[in-house]
Amino acid sequence: MEVNMANSGVTRRGLLAGTATGVALPAVLPATPAKAAEPAPAAQTPTPPTASEQIDLVLNVNGNHLPLTVEPRTSLLDALQEQAGLTGTKKGCDLGSCGACTVHIDGRRVVSCLTLAARCQGKAVTTIEGLAAGGDLHPVQAAFLQHDGFQCGYCTPGQIMSAVALIKEGHAGSDAEIREWMSGNICRCGAYPNIVAAVRDAAQRA
Repeated sequence: MEVNMANSGVTRRGLLAGTATGVALPAVLPATPAKAAEPAPAAQTPTPPTASEQIDLVLNVNGNHLPLTVEPRTSLLDALQEQAGLTGTKKGCDLGSCGACTVHIDGRRVVSCLTLAARCQGKAVTTIEGLAAGGDLHPVQAAFLQHDGFQCGYCTPGQIMSAVALIKEGHAGSDAEIREWMSGNICRCGAYPNIVAAVRDAAQRA
């Protein structure tokens, strides 16, 4: 593009002098206006379920089919306590850290406070109420009674459910192994020596 220096007020002599000395010269070309930035599209945020939304499901708990109507975000623990009336499973920390709410799902121990009830449909759920056969206590329940493996008893259902699972898993070979695999269950009364003795005794009888 050819620039008309006569109309811009810039002389050839001044242009050459400014180039040689590095002095800034007035612009002789019209500035191109910057293109305005287009706003970023707003992110689509999924709408969380509201408290009014309900879902119907059927849970297989201790061999019984229990039809329930719950919110999608209802935990298995709350469904068991508030809907099914099974209060043996206890709510401790509600963060999955204390083990008081331990149950079995398809034979594996889980903390029910962090498990959605809706995810358990079609699976076998076993709680502390489902361990005894008729009037006979489960061997682990009997061992806890014999060895005084509890004091206040609040954590005991979760302790027993974990103990039953770890014996089936083959993790009761020594006291150290029992302590390691029971470490997710907290006893605030400090009955750990008696709990270990109860688990060891039940494992030897299994």
